Amino acid sequence: SPSIAATGLTGLLLAPFGGYAFNLAAITAAICMGREAHEDPARRYTASVMAGVFYLLLGLVGGAVVGLLNAFPRELVLVVAGLALLGTIAGGLAVALQHEAHRDAAALTFLVTLSGLTLAGIGSAFWGVIAGGVALWVQHYRFRG
Repeated sequence: SPSIAATGLTGLLLAPFGGYAFNLAAITAAICMGREAHEDPARRYTASVMAGVFYLLLGLVGGAVVGLLNAFPRELVLVVAGLALLGTIAGGLAVALQHEAHRDAAALTFLVTLSGLTLAGIGSAFWGVIAGGVALWVQHYRFRG
């Protein structure tokens, strides 16, 4: 697909400069580099190798997997995907809400993004960042006069 080709090419070009996460598997790569993969950072590479093997196998039987996922109710697939990302979401929230001075802005960013708000054809991720930035600015604004 065009998105896979574009992210693959971008990753190939930018990887020597540290831009290796421009791909559709960046979430898996982040999980493979986390403490959940292995306590010893020097041994975490095995999770990446196994993820690569899994991707190769999945590519070979991709048509059957798509047919299987289409057979399940859409809601069930969404719930399973959400459960799979629960640890990542919780970890991100823990880091975002860690500093009390930024807690309100971080929570507002998360909630607006989660809402699915779309204005002027622009999705909720953008509006979440805008809402959080405005909240942070208002919270820390000092009137000079």
